[in-house]
Amino acid sequence: MNLGFFTMPIHPLEKDWRQSLREDREAFMLADELGFTEAYVGEHTTDQAENITSGISFLCWIANDIKRMRLGTGTINMPNTHPAAVASQIAMLDHMLDGRFNFGISPGGLLSDAEVFGNLDADRNAMFREAIDLVLKIWESEPPYDLAGQFWQLSTARTMMTEIGQGLIARPLQKPHPPIIVTAVSPYSQSVSEAAARGWEVISANFLLPKWVATHWTMYVGGCARGGRQPNSANWRVAKSIFVADDLKQAEAYALGPQSPYRTYYKSLLAKLLKGGRGNQFKENATIPDSAVTLDGVLDDLVIWGTPDKVADELAAFRHTIGDFGTLLYAGKDWADPALARRSMVLLKEKVLPKL
Repeated sequence: MNLGFFTMPIHPLEKDWRQSLREDREAFMLADELGFTEAYVGEHTTDQAENITSGISFLCWIANDIKRMRLGTGTINMPNTHPAAVASQIAMLDHMLDGRFNFGISPGGLLSDAEVFGNLDADRNAMFREAIDLVLKIWESEPPYDLAGQFWQLSTARTMMTEIGQGLIARPLQKPHPPIIVTAVSPYSQSVSEAAARGWEVISANFLLPKWVATHWTMYVGGCARGGRQPNSANWRVAKSIFVADDLKQAEAYALGPQSPYRTYYKSLLAKLLKGGRGNQFKENATIPDSAVTLDGVLDDLVIWGTPDKVADELAAFRHTIGDFGTLLYAGKDWADPALARRSMVLLKEKVLPKL
């Protein structure tokens, strides 16, 4: 099993933005030093707590300090950006990383982002499909492109001067393009099936009950069959909220206590998802009312915490429930205690992973 890192960091509202950005950067650097194989960062424009506003900018910031890991967007929220901007910026980032880039994409899940970009009432799934289709078409086409869809049109026909390079959109280093990865956040996610059918890969998010994570493999297998390829569990990435400490009581306090960054994280997510009518991933079945979903229950269900032996046993049980997968993505949280946060990543890599 490979070990990776995935963060859509939710920080305390009062925390200095400069500090949270520095600590997020340090988490990526530590993951690289420890031998994590890949790491992803999320982005949102309108969230004071989840405050990395551009995954591309963040990855550019840390690119020169990451020596071994592949880096990825987690995700580019495709309806919120013009496809030409996505295509050119991703192409440059792929070159900056010397081809160590994974292209994570999604329709975007934060409703305030959708509102500010004017697509709250639009079919964002249709926008997502059109946007990625246009990006891929740009990369495989010659200028002036002349591409048009329902939501976007793009051409450089009126201004193109190929002799000086004007009117051309850059292509990525990896051919035909960087690996495309879709993050799945709901039970029986149709996006998993569609991604697999198109030859893309999947990350299962860290805010679904294990029984719902298991449904992603079923959808992935079905999508691979439609796409005419063999499913390979080594390509499946699963994110999980984990905290490891040398002392059991210390682990419990940091993972579940009143000042826990894990509590802060899931309090924010729970509020967003329930308000948006998307709370079923926290429920054993859809008939359970939202009022029955509690923060303590979510923490009990979704956070694995403890000493290395306890965490290894619970991760083995989690894998038994959902099936084999290739990469465990450690879900990043705010560094409420930087020493404990660092130690957790070290213990996971050095003491837990060898037991799995």
